[in-house]
Amino acid sequence: QVQLVESGGGLVQAGGSLRLSCTASGRTFSSYVMGWFRQAPGKEREFVAAISWSGGNTYYTDSVKGRFTISRDNAKNTVYLQMNNLKPEDTAVYYCAARRTYSISSLEYSYWGQGTQVTVSS
Repeated sequence: QVQLVESGGGLVQAGGSLRLSCTASGRTFSSYVMGWFRQAPGKEREFVAAISWSGGNTYYTDSVKGRFTISRDNAKNTVYLQMNNLKPEDTAVYYCAARRTYSISSLEYSYWGQGTQVTVSS
């Protein structure tokens, strides 16, 4: 079992930055691929980014490439999402998730955090 807790959301103006954190319980954090997803009102949950066990491989959806950076610190059981140059269309609830292998499908992730709200004003 893995329990995930996100933090770092908030209200920011367009062009601003936020850093989300997701801390996991358990001693096997380094064996999980970690992903970030987001869900805007009235929309389906969508893939944002993922990072491999060691952090050596990262993956992004096209709309955030060059603006968002995913990273992890296995010693702290934490994954981060640095979000720069935020846009109003980035407004959503952001979730971190964990699974054993890489996937961009939310249906394939076994463990989820409770989500953190990110609101970008224009």
